[in-house]
Amino acid sequence: MVLGLIPARFASTRLPGKPLVDLGGQSMIQRVVRQAQQANLARVVVATDDERILRHVEDFGGEAVLTHPDHPSGTDRLWEAFQQLGSPADVHCIVNIQGDEPFIHPAQINALADLFADAATAPAIATLVKPVVSEEELFSPHLPKVVLSQQGHALYFSRHPLPYQRGREPAEWLAHHRYLRHLGLYAYQPQVLAQLTRLPVSPLEAAESLEQLRWLEAGFQIRCAETELDAFGIDTPEDVARARARLGV
Repeated sequence: MVLGLIPARFASTRLPGKPLVDLGGQSMIQRVVRQAQQANLARVVVATDDERILRHVEDFGGEAVLTHPDHPSGTDRLWEAFQQLGSPADVHCIVNIQGDEPFIHPAQINALADLFADAATAPAIATLVKPVVSEEELFSPHLPKVVLSQQGHALYFSRHPLPYQRGREPAEWLAHHRYLRHLGLYAYQPQVLAQLTRLPVSPLEAAESLEQLRWLEAGFQIRCAETELDAFGIDTPEDVARARARLGV
């Protein structure tokens, strides 16, 4: 069984109440839930820190659990939610679906879930990557890049372009190397998620402000599936305006 969990916090520095923002007659969290329900998931549950979000999700027919408000990361919130659901033994994969991506495509979720179909070859952790197609993407510190092993495992994530190309001007880099950027969708084996929540902040994580580096430093492998589909995260009022424009409202 594949379980989809969607962390959704009410507090946000740049956009308070973000999950409840209206996007063309539906809230952002409702759109995320509806997209996730189209994927090959046995169950989709919102993990929130706020009763307003809990009630809202239940009002539109979704499922939600109320978690502690002081979790340091979405990963910790997911683990509490899984425990609140009774830690069902038949769950072999938990997909962490970002609550601020109302246009997430079901195929992106399925690409990760499919990696866990065979217990013998299932990864501990999996995530999504996509090719970088513009210099703006390549040099934006807000869009982390990733380099992979030949087996498709992440070697390193960075807010800086990886790799550096010696002897070439940065403007030429994209023409001479296939760069990949990271999309913030994860899947884990349940027992691995439990282990991740016990790890302390690592030096590389602190330097880059990327939680997944904590896992790499601790020795976990992260399998990467590739997609051509982009992500559309909402963090600011300007992002909301772009989302509404995309919806034609």
